[in-house]
Amino acid sequence: MTHSTTGAPEGAPPQDPQIAALLDAIVPHVAFDGWSETAFRAAAQEQGMTLAQAHELCPRGAIDLAVALHDAGDRAMIEAVRAADLGEMRYRDRVAFALRARIEAVRDKEALRRATALFALPHHAAEGSRLLWRTADSVWTALGDASDDVNWYTKRATLSGVWASVVLYWLGDDSLDHQATWSFIDRRIDDVMRIEKAKASANNSMLLRPVTGALSILFSGVHAPNRKPPMDLPGHWSPRR
Repeated sequence: MTHSTTGAPEGAPPQDPQIAALLDAIVPHVAFDGWSETAFRAAAQEQGMTLAQAHELCPRGAIDLAVALHDAGDRAMIEAVRAADLGEMRYRDRVAFALRARIEAVRDKEALRRATALFALPHHAAEGSRLLWRTADSVWTALGDASDDVNWYTKRATLSGVWASVVLYWLGDDSLDHQATWSFIDRRIDDVMRIEKAKASANNSMLLRPVTGALSILFSGVHAPNRKPPMDLPGHWSPRR
């Protein structure tokens, strides 16, 4: 029995075969030249492309290939989650499984190290934040998260922080078979679960109910994004909530 889901994650878009070929070509160069124009030029040359042709596929050059590498890891994680039998697992163990699968999907540790440094730069930080969010969204959606309120956002924001810390920890981990990283993942998820239990206790507290009730009303109009395909055809009307 495999774990089925409803709907596909918004992130991890399908990869163009030519971009995939450029990605395969650039990864060996990244260890020496980083995600740079030099590495991008070498990858294009190896694929028999002119630099102009390569930039048509990746307008930002190596930056777009670093994003493509990230998305490839998300897709591999999604496939691993969907192929696994998670039915008997606790939910926190399913999340841990997904994060481990995402680490195992990293094809080149040095390429990820260089990408992490790249997206930490001020002018690429927004892109880096989007990628963290995209991975968190991919994990929750692959696990079948059906939340449709403010919890949709808080789950992804929390997991984005967890994933960022896991990546940094793993980059410095030299333990056998990543055992130290797996333990770190478990500890971080336990921390999150304690926060969730504290939130539940606060919601059930008679003393705090005036505050939590007011917050519930405040956030009652917050909903998850509508992921249905746009239907902007003439004569079509989509009711808005």
